[in-house]
Amino acid sequence: MNAHLVGPPASPPKHASLQAALESAARSSVGLTFLDARESETALPFAALWQRAVRAAAALAALGVEPGDRVALVLPTGLDFMDAFFGVLCAGAVPVPLYPPVRLARLDEFHTRTARMLQACGARLVLTDARVGRLLGLAVEEARPALGCKNVADLREHVAEVGRIHRGAPDELALIQFSSGTTLDPKPVALTHANVIANATAIDRFLPEGGPVRQSGVSWLPLYHDMGLIGCLLLSVLHPGPLTLLPPELFLARPALWLRALSRTRATVSVAPNFAYGLCVKRVRDAEMEGVDLSSWRLALNGAEPVSTEVLGRFARRFARWGFDPDALTPVYGLSEASLAVTFSRPGRRFRALRVDAAALASHGAALPAPGEAHGNANGDPIEGGPRSGGRTREIVSLGAPLPGVEVRVCDPDGATLPERSVGRVRVRGPSVMRGYFGNPEATAAALPDGWLDTGDLGFVHDGELHLCGRAKDLIILRGKNHAPQEFEDALDGLAGVRAGCSAAVGIEREGEDGEELALLVEQEADRGGAEAPRALEERILERVLERTGVRAREVHLLAPGTLPRTSSGKLRRAEALRQLQEGSLLAPRAVTFLGMAREAARSMAAFARLRLRS
Repeated sequence: MNAHLVGPPASPPKHASLQAALESAARSSVGLTFLDARESETALPFAALWQRAVRAAAALAALGVEPGDRVALVLPTGLDFMDAFFGVLCAGAVPVPLYPPVRLARLDEFHTRTARMLQACGARLVLTDARVGRLLGLAVEEARPALGCKNVADLREHVAEVGRIHRGAPDELALIQFSSGTTLDPKPVALTHANVIANATAIDRFLPEGGPVRQSGVSWLPLYHDMGLIGCLLLSVLHPGPLTLLPPELFLARPALWLRALSRTRATVSVAPNFAYGLCVKRVRDAEMEGVDLSSWRLALNGAEPVSTEVLGRFARRFARWGFDPDALTPVYGLSEASLAVTFSRPGRRFRALRVDAAALASHGAALPAPGEAHGNANGDPIEGGPRSGGRTREIVSLGAPLPGVEVRVCDPDGATLPERSVGRVRVRGPSVMRGYFGNPEATAAALPDGWLDTGDLGFVHDGELHLCGRAKDLIILRGKNHAPQEFEDALDGLAGVRAGCSAAVGIEREGEDGEELALLVEQEADRGGAEAPRALEERILERVLERTGVRAREVHLLAPGTLPRTSSGKLRRAEALRQLQEGSLLAPRAVTFLGMAREAARSMAAFARLRLRS
């Protein structure tokens, strides 16, 4: 069989636009709940959200915002984001969610990337709040949006008659979301109302049945990222159901609050990247789980980064005593250019993985069964394969089958569909695939050469399901064999002294030598006293990688916590890390001090002042 998967027929959309979906949701009795650090709740029914959006739209029109304008939102999770996002839609403009300055020690990089994103989408207005706005001056000065930068709170105070609501149409732009972008310049993904609604409608088919309301969700994911925005917020609007929202920074500080919120609200669905499940295993204390019951959690989605069977297995075992069902763990695959989701594992079925011969995968791009391999997933249940041998294997998680209306092919470099178990580039077609990259026809043509989206991911098909091996641009070529960096990074999982999920494997070319050599960039655990000598840790890293992969790295670079560059969604920027290493600029982030923040705020104020003088 060839590697061409076709999802079931798509369901017809219930609404023509996101505005129409919110107006319809306003007739329901449910809505959003915001959770703070004290676990206090603030409710926002969809009826109230609709009225606030209509008033915000009138204020935006009074400012000069016109249909089709792009309006950037640099806002944390909260009421201001809701007013801004849905208000922009009701004004007929296009919201462009951007990330706020989450890594305060990297503000220079934030200013540069934010200015470039504002320019790339042609934003005419930036909406923010008083706290974030204090740090936006330099980026706004560089981009110079025509209508400047405004606080959302000012929209609420603006007196304006409620005007005509722009209802939207399926083929109009609904939003621009930037790809997570492991390069310096993320691309502006242009999505229509039809794209977003098609994806949410397809995801809706997987939500747990039962009860008067089919889904109840909890999310800490940032709303400038597709999983948080489309997969959580917009899905709850398109199929009205209660959704509890935590700020991302709150989850990172106290991951137990996520699990406690799931228990308290009796939520049925929540989604997170792989690292979040590992963080819970490591950081959540038994005392924080007192009275928690996770038995209602029926769809624990895992996506946005490579899925580890070891992490899922540890999570399932760790939280089984609080009622967590391991069958709820559901690996998925998607990307910004397809709105969000592409494939889903079958809900309610134990997640599956395939153990393959690592040498054949690296040498020939063939996902062959490991000789004599006895397969078992992270929970000890049987999965596909033969008896175990002494040969090295690689375990690759199944990410399921295509969503309704979606097709997936695995192709060779010329675009021909490969046979099953052959590794190639993953291509996607369906109603949720983007219109293109906004204002960038060359990049659009490269990504959609024949109507199929070239994802840049490498994978193979087995038994009607997609398995991913890595990103084409991240491949490390060692002695003619192609290795995904995750192969080496996963080998360090659980190694004492190494920060979980904070290692990058890269290929280094040395002058006068053929091919690449493996280098490992590894963040150390924060020094809490009694830390081993760096050389001893380097040797343990080299031994672990050699033991688990059969490859000895050329060099190990130990880094301070927070050194590795990441995207706005937390993905490693391996190429950028290598560039900085070679330039000598891969340095620990500066300590964030009160004086330093005051200096940054002063720089921002000066930039805003210069803008006012020029206008």
